Amino acid sequence: MAPVATSEREQTTSTPGKVVTQKVFNPFYSPPSGDEADDGYKYADFKPSFPKLSWEPLKEQHVVDRGTFANPEKPSLFAAATKVNHLTPAIGTEIKGIDLRQLTGPQKDELALLVAERGVVFFRDQEINIHEQLELARYFGPLHKHATTPIPRNGLEEVHVVYNDATRRPDPTSFSKLELWHSDVSYELQPPSTTSLKVITGPDVGGDTLWSSGYALYSSLSTGFQSYLEGLSAVHSAVAQADGNRAAGLPVRREEIETTHPLVRVHPVTGWKSVYVNPGFTKRIVGVPKAESDTILDFLFRQISENPDFQVRFKWEVNSIAFWDNRIVTHSATFDFWPATRHALRATPHGEKPTSVEEYERQTGKEAKDRQLEIWKQQGLKVEVTTKPKTAKTRGYND
Repeated sequence: MAPVATSEREQTTSTPGKVVTQKVFNPFYSPPSGDEADDGYKYADFKPSFPKLSWEPLKEQHVVDRGTFANPEKPSLFAAATKVNHLTPAIGTEIKGIDLRQLTGPQKDELALLVAERGVVFFRDQEINIHEQLELARYFGPLHKHATTPIPRNGLEEVHVVYNDATRRPDPTSFSKLELWHSDVSYELQPPSTTSLKVITGPDVGGDTLWSSGYALYSSLSTGFQSYLEGLSAVHSAVAQADGNRAAGLPVRREEIETTHPLVRVHPVTGWKSVYVNPGFTKRIVGVPKAESDTILDFLFRQISENPDFQVRFKWEVNSIAFWDNRIVTHSATFDFWPATRHALRATPHGEKPTSVEEYERQTGKEAKDRQLEIWKQQGLKVEVTTKPKTAKTRGYND
């Protein structure tokens, strides 16, 4: 859930013979209250609610990534699948033939590693219920409870509800498409790791989600710029999200925070470097002039949102579920499906505190790696890497 504007207003439209008033809302800050008539809706108990609760500030928790224990070849997971399809070179894999309710311990560990390598992994036709989804998520780490977003009516505090229906129409004046890109709750001391989202009701068309790879973004940069970014940190803020709830008359269950994280972090299992900023929550780079910070962040944000080489787009079906590693990808929903209903449930395990390149190498004694260079090396390819400028050549384009 990304932070955008807070207003809610009504818009009147005229048709021959009648006047219709529609609620126009920001989908992030003014979701339906969940108290409308349900008309026998199958998942009424999982519609959004905003109970007035108060939670203590989060403290650091010990987290061990389950991917650490996985067989790198993933024989248990892949043997159970009927098909494994890598959707793009940089990001995204779809697996068929597996029932997530039947995963063994080794298969769960291998799934964690696959998500860490591929960024996001998709499954369709999954009958796993929310209690089983939470149990699986808890295997990957202690679960996060969101301070501002809705939880189900039945009180599952560790579930994040995504819900939009015909009663609320997204307001394009409240947010830009770039602002929708985010990494979930990146402002937390220990942001999420292997996150899962299952769609339980969805439109026939529209409502896709896009993911963008921080590994691929890092690999695309010049070596000089990579080195510069590795020494920087950025501030991630929950303030706008909390202010939005207050403006909408909704509770803030835990005081908002701002946290400084390395701009380039290293995944604890793969050892690969990833750019760790996002338009939703990253506000400024520490210790550089504001103009420089704004320029760098604008460049990185636009690469995240606009460069198709880093992205995968997934068309959901009912009972589709995605697992993504919030440490290395950003994502964005599309709001092109009104007036249809889209309803999904998310479970969000905490990861470790983000680790800079310097910290990772000091703590582990290992060299942090560029994912793309490592893949080329595995393929037996020799790729020249140099910081020396080359003479520019005029080149054409092949479609």
